[in-house]
Amino acid sequence: MEKTQEKLALITKYFGDFTPAQLEQLGALEALYTDWNSKINVVSRKDMDSLYEKHVLHSLSIAAAFEWAPGTEVVDLGTGGGFPGIPLAIFYPEVRFHLVDSIGKKIKVVQAVSEALGLKNVTAQHSRIEDIKNRKFDFVVSRAVAPLQHLWQWSRPLLKKPSTTQHRNPGLICLKGGDLAAEIAESGCKPTVLEMYEIFPEEYFKEKYLLFVPFT
Repeated sequence: MEKTQEKLALITKYFGDFTPAQLEQLGALEALYTDWNSKINVVSRKDMDSLYEKHVLHSLSIAAAFEWAPGTEVVDLGTGGGFPGIPLAIFYPEVRFHLVDSIGKKIKVVQAVSEALGLKNVTAQHSRIEDIKNRKFDFVVSRAVAPLQHLWQWSRPLLKKPSTTQHRNPGLICLKGGDLAAEIAESGCKPTVLEMYEIFPEEYFKEKYLLFVPFT
C-alpha cells in the first residue's frame, strides 16, 4: 500500500482537492489493473509500473484543462481498458461518462473496474462509435485512437448543438503525441493545442498534447 501511496503522490502533486473516497478509488486502480492485465492485456505490461503517470495522470490532463459542471455528458471513444474515462469519472463524480469500445473484452474490464470502484456515473458499451445513433453528448474524449480527421468525423454526429447544451462550446478533446502538423492539416480542423508539459512538467509529458476541436 505504501508503494501505491508513493505513486499517488504524483497525482496529488497536481490535484489537491480529492476527497478521501476519491483517493481510495485512485489507490485501488493499480491492483485492479494488475489483476485484469494478468487475464486480458488492456495496459501495456511495460507500463504497469508507471500506471499512475502514463495512464492516470495523462487522462487527468483533461480535468486540468477543462471544468465540467454537474450533469455534463461525456463519451469516451475507444476507451480501451478505461482511459481517460475512468480517472475522469473519479475526478468528476457528478459528470456522466459513457465508455465505448469495439472490443468486447475491454468493455468487460471497464465494467468490472467501475463496479469494483463503486462508480455510479459510468456506463459502458461494446460498440463501434459510428453505430451510436440515439444519444448526444457535450464532449467526446479520446486517447491515441485514430488520426484527428477520423476522430472528428466520428465525433461530430454525437455532439449536442451549442444551443442545446449547458456548454457554449461542446467538442472533441483528444490526447496525442509527436509531431502533429501534418495530421492537423489533413484533418481540416482548427483545434486549440495545449502542450501537456506546461500542465505537468514531467519528462514523460514532453511532446504530448491535448487538442480541442469545438463544435460551432
